Amino acid sequence: MKTFRKALLSLSLTALCWHSSAALAKAEPQTWTTDTISVQQVFSANPDIRFTMEQIMADPDWLGRQPETAFWSPDSSTIYYQRKREGSELRDWFSRPLLAEGNGELVKLAHWHQMGASQLVYNSDRSKAAYVFEGNVFVLQNGELLQLTRSNSSHSRPQFLLDGRLVYQQGWDFIAYDFNNGSHTELASLKTEDAPKAPAVPKGYLAQEQHKLLEFVALQQRNQAERFDAQQQLRQQNASLAPAAIYVGKGQQIVDASLSPAGTHLILASRKQSSRNEKDIMPNYISATGDILAQPVRARVNDFKPEPQKLILVDLRDGSQHELSYTSLPGYNEDVLAEVKAENAKARGETYKSAKVIRDIGLMTDWYWSQSALRWHPNGQQLAVMLKAFDNKDRWIATVDLVGKKLQPQHRLHDKAWVNYAFNDFGWLNNSETLYFLSEESGYSHLYTKGLKDRNPKKLTAGTFEVSNPVLTHNDQYLYYTANVSHPGIYNVYRLALANGQIEQLTNLLGSTEFTLSPDEQKLLLRHSTNLLPPELYVADARPGAELKQLTNTISAQFRELPLVAPQVVAVPSSHGKHPVFSKVYLPADYQQGEARRAVIFNHGAGYLQNSDLGWSGYFREFFFHNLLVQQGYVVMDMDFRASKGYGRDWRTAIYRQMGTPEIQDLVDGVEWLVKHANVDRKRIGTYGGSYGGFMTFMALFKEPELFQAGAALRPVSDWAYYNHPYTSNILNTPDIDPIAYERSSPIYFTQGLKKPLLINAPMVDDNVFFQDVVRLVQRLIEQEIIHFETAIYPVENHGFRQPSSWLDEYRRIYKLFEQNL
Repeated sequence: MKTFRKALLSLSLTALCWHSSAALAKAEPQTWTTDTISVQQVFSANPDIRFTMEQIMADPDWLGRQPETAFWSPDSSTIYYQRKREGSELRDWFSRPLLAEGNGELVKLAHWHQMGASQLVYNSDRSKAAYVFEGNVFVLQNGELLQLTRSNSSHSRPQFLLDGRLVYQQGWDFIAYDFNNGSHTELASLKTEDAPKAPAVPKGYLAQEQHKLLEFVALQQRNQAERFDAQQQLRQQNASLAPAAIYVGKGQQIVDASLSPAGTHLILASRKQSSRNEKDIMPNYISATGDILAQPVRARVNDFKPEPQKLILVDLRDGSQHELSYTSLPGYNEDVLAEVKAENAKARGETYKSAKVIRDIGLMTDWYWSQSALRWHPNGQQLAVMLKAFDNKDRWIATVDLVGKKLQPQHRLHDKAWVNYAFNDFGWLNNSETLYFLSEESGYSHLYTKGLKDRNPKKLTAGTFEVSNPVLTHNDQYLYYTANVSHPGIYNVYRLALANGQIEQLTNLLGSTEFTLSPDEQKLLLRHSTNLLPPELYVADARPGAELKQLTNTISAQFRELPLVAPQVVAVPSSHGKHPVFSKVYLPADYQQGEARRAVIFNHGAGYLQNSDLGWSGYFREFFFHNLLVQQGYVVMDMDFRASKGYGRDWRTAIYRQMGTPEIQDLVDGVEWLVKHANVDRKRIGTYGGSYGGFMTFMALFKEPELFQAGAALRPVSDWAYYNHPYTSNILNTPDIDPIAYERSSPIYFTQGLKKPLLINAPMVDDNVFFQDVVRLVQRLIEQEIIHFETAIYPVENHGFRQPSSWLDEYRRIYKLFEQNL
């Protein structure tokens, strides 16, 4: 352990840049430096090893199968983590006691249910904890394990009530377990049906005459009505029966529902049930049957219809339902897209007149957290909800007046571009009627608190850095969080004392560090990585200056021998703004010597993703491919162009209504930097990338035809109107409202600019970016008589690729493209 710690500390920081420690105070630094940062190799590599494409693109088991999905045992003494089974896509669980050595032991299948869970739920005095394993509910008490359910039905979302009972869900049925007598009681049952009514005489002349003329028919109707009334009376007067179901209405779909800790109220959100469009299919040509299969896929943003949600408060004491109006939310009826609509109307030769618009509103969904947007205070008397507008311009936090049956606005986050789908964590302090939440309103994600009687929220953190993953201790003493304070590419763990606002840095590691606070809130489980070290697990006391202990060491001997080149993270000056473009640069040892070099710029995917940081990249194959290129004398650059994550709101939203414009401007600046600082020949530079990176490759070759001499677009978007709604409508609105943005941002409108060789690689069963994207663009190129392109298809691959043979084929083609044209 001491040896590793010494190696870890040897990671070098050329200069601490972008922030100073003063950023932890209330100042807001406005400038970034241009210093270079990198990590060092910590293993004794073999310089004679040559990278091969076959090794790089092989099944990644050869890296060592790093730990995944780690969590604490309930007593905070042991770590459980998953690890890929060698030669299989299955995962095994391992147990690693803190006091033991080595990587831990394989957990037998017979004991999997005993581990606990990553999301333990505690009662008020923390004497009991509940979790779900394989759809069954378990409770831990005084070291004893109690299994509450054992069935093939799936149970979920356990929670303790204030009276000590445990509630769990079976579908939308809420069932309470009483520890005193072992009984299970249904507290509420949500039904997407119309409420039953007493039989009545059908309308219409013939029906009315039937009941009037035929006594048998009239008698049958009276008997049915009496039976209905008798059943209602029995339910009201006999406590042994479950309460009446809560009927949401036929054709409705429940989005989410949450029971109050007091067990007296339930809040639910519902929307009109959407039906699948028969045209949302994708052909699969390689099936087990030999037939062509029509696989269902997501809808396109062009076909999206607004999905307004009803927010309904149910009083379980009498079964009454109360729909909560959104009209108290500030800006609920603002025409926030008026300027966009006016611009598009003018392009059509029309005039748009702004007016009040009733906006479609529903619960916030966040791709980065699994919490509900419905948050009850532990006292059971206060409820907070996070809502968003479907036009993506507003996020609200509101509390619910349980007596007045109405929403009370607490905070509005408005963004003229779009509200981020990350940085939406929120909740209650446990011991006061105070909310805490993340907000980007200052331009960066920061922590805030707001008491219900306070006019304005209180800002707890400040600076040009991003705060994420806040974790509150049960006694409200600390909020733990992750932030990139010292550099945009370095993430460490911090904690804030709520009593006095003091902030302490708990880890001081170069790279990326994620944390999980132990159940006793005394230790941190860390998942740490650098550019040269895949993720491993560590533990440290939850205090400043604590010693770090490594728990896992899974990196293979083969990996340790590789002569890896660590990329330098440089700040490329921007010609379009005051902030630089942070970029990884891979340099051969002798790059300044001899003739000007060949170079490749890699474009990361997802758009909103950070890849020029100091942590291990999800693009590990590309990392090794870049090392292979460096061994052969190439210089490689990997830019966090505008739209990337980690650099604040303005960097993220620079692409609003103009995807492919700021990013390509940044690529131009990247080329200039390579020519000026890395001895690169301007006429020998290529580019490539997948998904969003494939889209960028299209836009670069189409709109800046002399910038690159060749490019490879992998699983690329060619027309944003064909992509999904949740992602695309944030940035471009919707095609019916803002066609200008789609035509400005879609490569298919710029194909006539292609002058240099283009390789298009497309998986055919991609349910993310459809194969149709490539097909349409290829047909347009053919019709324009453009011949500078080739297409490679992958019949069995989806967006992520799974077969090593496919990876190998794809990157051999990319390498060939660069070798032939650079």
